[in-house]
Amino acid sequence: MFEGDSVSLSCEEDDSSAGWRLWRTTTKQTRAECKEWGESSGSSCIISFIFPVDSGVYWCESREGATSNIINITVTGGSVILQSPVLPVMEGHDVTLHCKTKTTPSNLPAAFYKDGSLIRTEPTGHMTIHHVTKSDEGLYKCNISSDGESPPSWITVTEKPTTPGPTPTPTSCSSSSPSSSSTDTTFPPPPPFPVMEVVVCVCGLVVLVLLVFLVTLCVQRKSKGETQTQVLSV
Repeated sequence: MFEGDSVSLSCEEDDSSAGWRLWRTTTKQTRAECKEWGESSGSSCIISFIFPVDSGVYWCESREGATSNIINITVTGGSVILQSPVLPVMEGHDVTLHCKTKTTPSNLPAAFYKDGSLIRTEPTGHMTIHHVTKSDEGLYKCNISSDGESPPSWITVTEKPTTPGPTPTPTSCSSSSPSSSSTDTTFPPPPPFPVMEVVVCVCGLVVLVLLVFLVTLCVQRKSKGETQTQVLSV
């Protein structure tokens, strides 16, 4: 931040009864509460005019001693600053750094450095790092030839949380490995359909029906012949 800027810090409370307060540590103060260096209002703290001696680490702390993320604030009396994320950046996200001057215009060409080595020069004064990884963590600064160099800013990169993958669906009921345990579930192949037995049964039934039909036909013919003989005798 530039000297003379105003800053408002606040704790995002999940539990308003926890009594969250702002604290800081600087080169001049160690573990100092907001009322010693700013205007306190509940879980917020305002610095109306910030000085380089206000550079340091700031955090929220509850009445029970729980703490929030720590952020770094750097204040310069110079004319160039590097605006960068104050909170850790998660792997895979994009980060944009802005090299700004105290006077307008603030979109001048700027050279960006990481750990003292030049990354590249951007014509509009801002640089985007796509899909950051842990290797992008480090100390960054920028330089505008007409105005000077910014104070360094540290960027922290956190690892992306791993989520358990879906449980694979089994494709068979037993393992194909010869060393499978005896508890593997196996099923014998279904018995073959008795085609020949069915054919023999059907054929036997057909023959039986034909025999019954023939016997019945013979009996009817014999009975008819006897009737005709009786008529002729008369």
